[in-house]
Amino acid sequence: MRILKSDIHQEEYKPYYDLYLRRVSDSTELFEALGQKNELIHFYESLPEHLHGFRYDEGKWTPRQILQHLIDTERIFVNRALRFAREDYTELPGYDENQYAEHCNSNQRTIQQLLEEYSIVRSSSILLFRSFSQTAFKNIGLASGGPFSVRVIPFILSGHQRHHIHVIKQRYLNS
Repeated sequence: MRILKSDIHQEEYKPYYDLYLRRVSDSTELFEALGQKNELIHFYESLPEHLHGFRYDEGKWTPRQILQHLIDTERIFVNRALRFAREDYTELPGYDENQYAEHCNSNQRTIQQLLEEYSIVRSSSILLFRSFSQTAFKNIGLASGGPFSVRVIPFILSGHQRHHIHVIKQRYLNS
């Protein structure tokens, strides 16, 4: 079964996530969205090393923290997908991404270590989504105070990744 981003309906997610979904073409297929692992890896490998721990302003995250944020977010969102796919409709809380960034220890790790973790997490996510039935993809649960379908999550993750690449290009590479 092919699931395109254009198949997603507004009632499957909170309007806040339009910020990320706009960065994904309507013709993008679900596994194509998840398959953009190399896009992020190549981008981070091309970043000058002196920027890995750079903050463009006080209180802003370093590119290492952004990469860890992408990893953490994927783990949280894929857990949501797993629970909803398995018909566990317990409402799930949100999370404080700034709290996570403050306590993630990413600035003591290398970009290569973080990219290895990212690659493993993404591969695991792909395998999980491949295990879902057609029916499971349509399941909708509540998290962070709003709806999430199982099938919207890969598109949100893809757009979220592209959003942060854009931020790094604009705020870190042009500084």
